[in-house]
Amino acid sequence: MRHGAPRLPDPQHGPQAWREPGATFVTLSNPDDSLRGCMGSLEPIRSLADDVAENAFRAGFADPRFEPLSTLEAASVHLHIAVLGPLEPLEVGSEEELIAALRPGVDGLVLRDGRVRATFLPAVWGNVPDPRVFVRELQRKAGLSPGHWSPTTEALRYATRSIG
Repeated sequence: MRHGAPRLPDPQHGPQAWREPGATFVTLSNPDDSLRGCMGSLEPIRSLADDVAENAFRAGFADPRFEPLSTLEAASVHLHIAVLGPLEPLEVGSEEELIAALRPGVDGLVLRDGRVRATFLPAVWGNVPDPRVFVRELQRKAGLSPGHWSPTTEALRYATRSIG
């Protein structure tokens, strides 16, 4: 915290699974369950332990939606880790096909079109249970207009395992 970088775990400690490549999202919540920060990785580019450490640090100190955590806040936030499974391309040719292919409550979703990309974790289904609204809100998050679909639009789904 004082050095402006995450404290990475010693790779010699902990289970072997922590040393394997992994992708995670770390979500910080206030005591009232409101969002306090969320950052993550969509693809496994480093060890699971390093990915958790990096994303936890970024969620607390580099999420552009929030000021960096204070020492007082850090003691009261709840940390939740979502470990992502592999990204699975969805072979869909329209927004309607995407909506029909989704598994509410199960799928995390990545939408990409050109240089824009956004994702919703499966946990977002708890707040946005309607598949059409889920997709429209994700389009908005990506900076796309609601209902946007083009020949270059890509949709990928993933599942998560939760810790915390």
